[in-house]
Amino acid sequence: MDELVRGHDDGDPERWDDAVGGTLTFRALFGRTLTATSDLTAGVAEFAPGEHLAAHWHHAAEIYLVTAGHGTVRLGDDLLDVRAGSTVFVPGGRVHGVRNTGVTPLSVFYVLAADDVADVAYHFTGDDHGPG
Repeated sequence: MDELVRGHDDGDPERWDDAVGGTLTFRALFGRTLTATSDLTAGVAEFAPGEHLAAHWHHAAEIYLVTAGHGTVRLGDDLLDVRAGSTVFVPGGRVHGVRNTGVTPLSVFYVLAADDVADVAYHFTGDDHGPG
């Protein structure tokens, strides 16, 4: 439980595949229930072409770093084009979502201002991420 260095493929993959939340695979890498860390949780979300994380909000602020692929991030009413190297800040309470609009996998490293991903209450809006 005292791991302070973790690899991209560490952690157990979890899959969301439903009409409300979207379709993606993610691995929580850091968080109170996984590591001897607090205040932040982090992991990697993977999206195959066409997959998405539906529009939602949560109280915790979040940062995305796109490490591979191409897609769009909905942030409020804006659709932002993102690619490997793009970094997005999502203020707490702001509606956001992610869609892979490319032909290769989209990989997003995320960091949330919470002790653990289990502490984050996701509130889905019922809207898809948006066009794309």
